[in-house]
Amino acid sequence: MQYDLSSKISLERTPERYYRSADMIENLRQTRFEKLPTTIFANVNEGSEFIAQKIASLIREKKKQQQKCVLGLSGGLSPLGVYDELVRMHIEEDLSFANVIVFNVSEFFPVYADERHSNARLLRGNLLDKTDFKSDNFYTPDATINRSNVNEFCRDYEHKIVQFGGLDLVLVSVGVVGNIAYNEPGSQLSTNTRLMLLDNESQQDLNRYYNSAAEVPSSAITMGLATLLNAKQLIILAWGENKSGILKEIIEGKTDDNVPASFMQMHQNAMVAMDLNAAQQLTRISHPWLVGHCDWNDMLIRRAIVWLCHETGKPILKLTNKDYNQHGLDELLVEYGSAYNVNIKIFNDLQHTITGWPGGKPNADDTNRPERALPYPKKVLIFSPHPDDDVISMGGTFQRLVDQHHEVHVAYQTSGNIAVGDEEVIRYVSLMLNVLDRFDNTNFAVRQKFEKILRFLHHEKKAQDSDNADVLFIKAQIRREEARSACRFVGLMPQNIHFLDLPFYETGKVQKGKLTENDVNKVMALLEDIQPHQIFVAGDLADPHGTHKVCLNAALGAIHELKAKEWMQDCRIWMYRGAWAEWEIDHIEMAVPISPEQLRMKRNAILKHQSQMESAPFLGKDERLFWQRAEERNQATAMLYNSLGLASYEAIEAFVEFRLNSLSEK
Repeated sequence: MQYDLSSKISLERTPERYYRSADMIENLRQTRFEKLPTTIFANVNEGSEFIAQKIASLIREKKKQQQKCVLGLSGGLSPLGVYDELVRMHIEEDLSFANVIVFNVSEFFPVYADERHSNARLLRGNLLDKTDFKSDNFYTPDATINRSNVNEFCRDYEHKIVQFGGLDLVLVSVGVVGNIAYNEPGSQLSTNTRLMLLDNESQQDLNRYYNSAAEVPSSAITMGLATLLNAKQLIILAWGENKSGILKEIIEGKTDDNVPASFMQMHQNAMVAMDLNAAQQLTRISHPWLVGHCDWNDMLIRRAIVWLCHETGKPILKLTNKDYNQHGLDELLVEYGSAYNVNIKIFNDLQHTITGWPGGKPNADDTNRPERALPYPKKVLIFSPHPDDDVISMGGTFQRLVDQHHEVHVAYQTSGNIAVGDEEVIRYVSLMLNVLDRFDNTNFAVRQKFEKILRFLHHEKKAQDSDNADVLFIKAQIRREEARSACRFVGLMPQNIHFLDLPFYETGKVQKGKLTENDVNKVMALLEDIQPHQIFVAGDLADPHGTHKVCLNAALGAIHELKAKEWMQDCRIWMYRGAWAEWEIDHIEMAVPISPEQLRMKRNAILKHQSQMESAPFLGKDERLFWQRAEERNQATAMLYNSLGLASYEAIEAFVEFRLNSLSEK
């Protein structure tokens, strides 16, 4: 059974030679905009294994020379794959850590005695305690450090590094604002280890690891930019598309103290390691025609023409040969003969993505339609990671599928219980107490239970405490009833609403468990029961909390297990986005227009999820409410289509087809 198929999805846009050229001259041409040596990997696992091998080679070389290997290691999620691989090498390949010294790159301040939420705890739990590493060789801020002695500690920390001959290698990740370690925007090149106040965006990014905003640390002890620049080797990790924008600035932009990681361009032996998702905005990946010869396919041509329209301010059908020649797209003129031939091809290609019949139009020629006409009506299954992603991301399409008489089912993959504020529970429990007074004032057991819940939330629960089982149950029920309310509004039958409550999510904490066979089996059972002709899954991998990715892996894992079934041969799978990002136009294969009236209906369906309005704990750094994000993204997609010379719509929801053969077999 496979649990990480989302990392192997290929949208067929990036030939391997763009990021792994075997020819030195070609590589120089492709990377000419990059000011930091950058290695791009097909996926996180491949990158993690490469970096672990690099670190292991250094450890072994130092041991051979009978020297200590001095490493600077960081916490966070990005290095975990590297640490897992190093542990494997220790167990299976006798990699010894006995000669290794480790300095913690950054640590949240204040440091608690139990090291909760600390990078030190992460390093111990995921690497150091699983090897023969000597605990005395670990240097990290601890609970003895306070405001009065923190500056002295930082000076001593730098002195210890110097005593060991400096850092042989530092492994560090990049933050969402271009911070490296916790050198926040405004950090100066000369800084050493120090106490740093965390930028507001960095705090919001950390919010996903904590039960409440009150727990998020406001400061950290961090190695400075000068400390990092003095390391003999520096490896910067970056995984995932949510960092692709800032990575372009770091790697291709000028050095700028507003983007502290950009100063690493000055390092003599630094490299950035990233996966294809993180690299998608680098010039050689996003606009390869600007750096050399392209392997043209329909998606890349579409992307190039959309870019050319933006550069020239023209719609597709007004582009000329001169426009192509002046913007490095003369290869397309050679291949197609004229601008007109390319223009009409891409115009028709985009026109054919648009359909008001997302389930297929019955009794119609479907040759140029994104979805087949038959069978009709179809059995449709929408997977929603949280109990509101269905209406946020594809509410208009959901409504159309119901209105066009398909048998629509919705599967809510997680309860979403931790994303409900305590005030919501207090309101509902208080309501239920009033109902008891009116209809059953002798039910003392239930009354005591409600009063106990209120006492816990009002007086006993501390900022760092997790909810107890009763509170989590009520929060889950709040979200269930909101989902049912939205489905009623859309017109879905109650028996077609499914709550999977996948076990990986049900920890009661922000930190979730790993996807297991139990999760995938639940999804498989539902698929076998419904045997749909059409499946919609959330491909929103920019979700900062990671739940969407795990839910996608659960769905894809189940689909992969069932792919040989006869009913699967007649099933199409569509990926939607919308809560956190939108599909780029070169990927869009189905565009469903939404009228002004339908957009209002979508908004009203989203508003049924009242617990996810202003008081929701995990809105992220985007200050807009979810209905506002959804509307503006859908309207932006419609405006883009219109700017290219296609019809003008109020809004558009976009989808990409997932094909089983798009998965790498590696």
